[in-house]
Amino acid sequence: MSSPNKPEVAPAANFIRNIVEADLAAGKHAQRHWAGQPGTAKDHAAGPLDPAKLRTRFPPEPNGYLHFGHAKSILLNFGLAEQFAGRCHLRFDDTNPEKEEQEYVDAIVDSVKWLGCSWEKDGETNLYQASNYFDWMAQFAEYLISAGHAYVDSQSADEMRVNRGTLTQPGKNSPFRERSIDENMDLFKRMQAGEFADGQHVLRAKIDMSAPNINLRDPAIYRIRHATHHNTGDKWCVYPMYTFAHPIEDALENITHSICTLEFEDQRPFYDWLLERLAEGGLLQRPLPQQIEFSRLNLTYVVLSKRKLIQLVEEKHVEGWDDPRMPTLVGARRRGYSAEGFRLFADRIGVSKNDSLIDYVLFEEAQREVMNLSDERRIAVLDPLKLIIDNYPVDQVEECFAPNHPLKPELGKRAVPFSRELWIEAEDFMEEPSKGYHRLYPGNMARLRYGYVVKCTGCDKDENGKIVAVHAEYLPETKSGTPGADSVKVKGNLHWVSVAQAYAAQIRLYDRLFKVPAPGTRREGDAPDLERNFLDDLNPASKQSITAQLEASLKDAKPEGRFQFERHGYFVADRVDSQPGVPIFNRAVTLKDSWGKVS
Repeated sequence: MSSPNKPEVAPAANFIRNIVEADLAAGKHAQRHWAGQPGTAKDHAAGPLDPAKLRTRFPPEPNGYLHFGHAKSILLNFGLAEQFAGRCHLRFDDTNPEKEEQEYVDAIVDSVKWLGCSWEKDGETNLYQASNYFDWMAQFAEYLISAGHAYVDSQSADEMRVNRGTLTQPGKNSPFRERSIDENMDLFKRMQAGEFADGQHVLRAKIDMSAPNINLRDPAIYRIRHATHHNTGDKWCVYPMYTFAHPIEDALENITHSICTLEFEDQRPFYDWLLERLAEGGLLQRPLPQQIEFSRLNLTYVVLSKRKLIQLVEEKHVEGWDDPRMPTLVGARRRGYSAEGFRLFADRIGVSKNDSLIDYVLFEEAQREVMNLSDERRIAVLDPLKLIIDNYPVDQVEECFAPNHPLKPELGKRAVPFSRELWIEAEDFMEEPSKGYHRLYPGNMARLRYGYVVKCTGCDKDENGKIVAVHAEYLPETKSGTPGADSVKVKGNLHWVSVAQAYAAQIRLYDRLFKVPAPGTRREGDAPDLERNFLDDLNPASKQSITAQLEASLKDAKPEGRFQFERHGYFVADRVDSQPGVPIFNRAVTLKDSWGKVS
């Protein structure tokens, strides 16, 4: 049964969960030992049995900000560990010294925490940096050389590319492939000592240049890079390739299920080959990590390509990585999306091996469901028009009472001041009403929510004919919450704030960054030679800044304080630009989907 305070989650496929359950039932990992920290087979053998039934990891490279796709992976990996009494490690895959910065490390830590995930459990703190394993990686590379499984290649990059072959043609052996073990070891140590220039040599695994899988054709595992690393400084001038480093990192950390996206599927044979060779040498504990691939997140109206996101930022189509329109987690947080909404969305879409395009509507609906249950209500008039109640005493102010949350009566009610002059939405008055219009027009009655029924008597206009004020009379016996509240039946129900007590605030109305479901892709009717640029599909109405009239209590909103503005949607006090007593509000999502008919 679903809780009234928690959205119901429809069952979703998750084949990885099925694999984990089968492995646990078979006791596949039950005899693993754990040294209390990453280590070799010898290190772990000296420790007790691993208290974690399984270990997963989220291993971002700190070269950018996390996006919605990363959220799916984070929640999957940490979720499995939580569900099956395991541990999930946060590991920075910082093996490339030229693109990584501490700024990204800090942002990744904050985003993972914001999603509600923790790498700390039962005294363990599983936060790691792959660069701290460089000594082990170099030792493992030397072992591969000594076992005849690796060699130093002195071909140029172009020569290696040509000799690698194609998907239909086998590769050719390097002329340096049969160097002796002693010569290879000497060259690799001299590479580490800094004797050679970048690109002069590479260390390659020695597998099979005719392998159908091109990733097994003697892949490079170490290259020379004279670059300062943000963690290790200038200690190293050789750095491991990602495909070499990643499986080793998993094994050192005792990872049982190494979960990654489908583009790494072709790399799995090398992942397994490398770990087998190192385990044969007694360097890694068995059972070895198992790589499992799943489909990455693809959303309509969104681009998740790092190259395109960088272009959006650098060309200033957005206002930075944390722009609330960006599909980054820092942008999502600033916009007011909830971490719980991400969790609900991830649970609903499930995990599979089939690539599919998920409608952004599903993401927004998950956010709405969570916010509807969690966010207190407040009143805001976004397009203010003055309503003057002519028969209400000029200086009188009385209190009306509005529930803080209609689904949570325990949160009580708040007092909302009512007076002679109120702000209402401009769309709530029509001098000549259209068919089916039930709000204010001359002669019609409507209820002021939490207040009185009023009857419209007319309006004032300026010299250009623009309506500047609406006039009405109230029915004193109809106040909400009193016995006479139901004595007059009306169809219109309007929200309002008192002119004297309301305050003007900046509101940012955010919408989707792109106006089409698949930005930059060809559409039906396009000319055969037309090439689309994803920037041409930017939505010019993705951000509007307005001045609205808000109820006074919202002045005290703290950064990241989120509310449902009745009738308008869910809004958050901006975590960057808000000042004490002067919050600026961002719209996270409207109350209802407004794109269904368009898309």
